[in-house]
Amino acid sequence: MSMKSLLWKAMFVAALGLAGFLLYRIFHQYSANQILESFARIPAYNLLLAALAAAGSYLCLTGFDFLAIRSIGKKIAYRRIALASFVSLSLGHNIGFAGLSSGAFRYRFYSRWGLSSEDVAKIILFCGVTVGMGLVGLGGMALIVNPADAAALLGLSEASARVAGLGLLLVLMAYVVVAALVRARLHLWRWSLQLPSPGIAILQVAVGTLNFAFVSACLHALLAAFGNVAFLQSVTAFVLANSAVLATHVPGGLGVLETTVQHVVPDAASIGALIAFRAIYFVLPLILGTGLLFICEFIPGRSRPGKEPQAGKPAQASSA
Repeated sequence: MSMKSLLWKAMFVAALGLAGFLLYRIFHQYSANQILESFARIPAYNLLLAALAAAGSYLCLTGFDFLAIRSIGKKIAYRRIALASFVSLSLGHNIGFAGLSSGAFRYRFYSRWGLSSEDVAKIILFCGVTVGMGLVGLGGMALIVNPADAAALLGLSEASARVAGLGLLLVLMAYVVVAALVRARLHLWRWSLQLPSPGIAILQVAVGTLNFAFVSACLHALLAAFGNVAFLQSVTAFVLANSAVLATHVPGGLGVLETTVQHVVPDAASIGALIAFRAIYFVLPLILGTGLLFICEFIPGRSRPGKEPQAGKPAQASSA
């Protein structure tokens, strides 16, 4: 085993250890009985809806990487993109600084399949923009349709909240228009970048918004088990909390989500709903992602997947 391979494996073990420590910080304040009782109070139907919504979100996240790879003119089989995306984000969401932490895991996978460090950097940037576009899209709609909760939390009037929502949606329209009009390559230091095509830009906005809608649906299914909560209230709570999380890079939104949800929907913001949300959206994917990473890194014959053909070359291996 080469020194580089040993360093990668050591880094992954350290990352997993950090993720485990952060999860401990999230859950150590609750006893095992509290956690079990919280889940016992949630109907199986709500748990199933939450799990399906979480799965829908992670499926959308694979779409981020798929569109990013297409936008830079490369071809990799979707099954491999899905593997790299899920493992990277299931760990990155829990470690914090998701752009950097998930980016390291992405590089580990994509570099094996023939992509350069510049390609991976472009993928990370594209996915980061997609996250922003999705948050702007869902946030804009929430501010327009449900301005009362956002206005109360942000200290705005309802009219101001609606204007802010309209402004956010105009940002999305401007992004698509700029993508259509500016086709020249942009140069950043030694790298050359190009905005995605208008078609990919529209899909980028749509998939990004749908992702956050699924995450909000996951949270809503669990909050609804403890009180009468409108879906738009759950959307508002999650969008505002996630905006704060992205600004502070708090791993897993530790404490931020609880504070925001309790402000927007105090009657339904039970310990049980929030514990269940963290378990379903963060912990279960972390366990699955860790298992997949272990298989890829430490099981003989699984640690060196074959390279994918590059753009413009025959794509037999990419047809699956």
